[in-house]
Amino acid sequence: MRFLTAGESHGPQLTVIIEGLPANMKIDIAQLNQEMFKRQGGYGRGRRMQIEKDTVEIVSGVRHGVTLGSPVTIVIKNDDFTHWRNIMGASPISDEEKSSMKRVITKPRPGHADLIGGMKYNHKDLRNVLERSSARETAARVAVGAVCKQLLQQLDIQVLSRVVSIGNIKDENNYDIQTIYDHVDQNDVRMIDASLVPIVHDVIDQAKKEGDSIGGVVQVIIDNMPIGIGSYVHYDKKLDGRIAQSVTSINAFKGVSFGDGFKMAEKPGSQVQDPILYNESDGYTRASNHLGGLEGGMSNGMPIIVNGVMKPIPTLYKPLESVDILSKESFKASIERSDSCAVPAASIVCEHAVSFEIARALIEEFESNDFSRLQTQIETRRQLNITF
Repeated sequence: MRFLTAGESHGPQLTVIIEGLPANMKIDIAQLNQEMFKRQGGYGRGRRMQIEKDTVEIVSGVRHGVTLGSPVTIVIKNDDFTHWRNIMGASPISDEEKSSMKRVITKPRPGHADLIGGMKYNHKDLRNVLERSSARETAARVAVGAVCKQLLQQLDIQVLSRVVSIGNIKDENNYDIQTIYDHVDQNDVRMIDASLVPIVHDVIDQAKKEGDSIGGVVQVIIDNMPIGIGSYVHYDKKLDGRIAQSVTSINAFKGVSFGDGFKMAEKPGSQVQDPILYNESDGYTRASNHLGGLEGGMSNGMPIIVNGVMKPIPTLYKPLESVDILSKESFKASIERSDSCAVPAASIVCEHAVSFEIARALIEEFESNDFSRLQTQIETRRQLNITF
């Protein structure tokens, strides 16, 4: 299974093509749109979220609410394009129109793709870079993941996410999965400990007041995974490696870990490995889950725990120094609409990026042309945990 996204931040639409989904899988479009709405929420978001009302339109690969096995195409219209038609239109324009065009960008912003992307593709107007490198593309990533989440739900696999920290405010408690499910969407910072919400609001408000931004750590949990998904045989099929690549490909994500993550570097091996247990009803289990449900690049039946680190958003209202690529003079970097904190929304993006990798690994592991056959094979694999 694979997907391709296309579209610019202020272009007419984002387009997604997903190839490799099994036939005869139910698709709930209303549920897809609920997932899209979640990405736009969270305390600290900017004005763009008030402009765009992201809804999906499926234009191929689904008939009467069921997948056909052919590529699924999803379109997400950009409502803001009406104000950008002259700037972002596809039709050719004259040199005179180019010279008078508004919103031309020649001042690259530190921390963005602007300067290096301009060098790589020889763009003198850096808008040609930032329009595609913008986090607007994550709306397409969520659309893909939302389809994959429906596949996983129909296989009795649950995917959840939460915010572990924003700035220096941390909620590092090891909650059980039901607690996370019951409480994660009860507040606008997606932390389980509700007492931290007003403190986080103050931290975000202070950053905004100072023209700054803050980052944080998000966590994704996958429950009821069958064992042995991934591989120890080939480096490029290790499930944790694929998840890590997917997470760090999300805008502003700079780190990823599993289970106890970087804390394991400070502990002896006896406090890090997970003892193996067996009972007749559950089969093989672990006494702990420090490794985050992954051993040797494969799922071990425990919940998979993925931690992602998001840096502070680099677009600042107190901009850093930059250099105009035409005049070579120093300037303060240009400002695009931005968020002071997007960590709650990033947890949603991360959840959906991981959902795609989990779904892809399952489809590669089993014969998956037909969804019912995929279900049967996964149930058989789950029994292996008891019968082996």
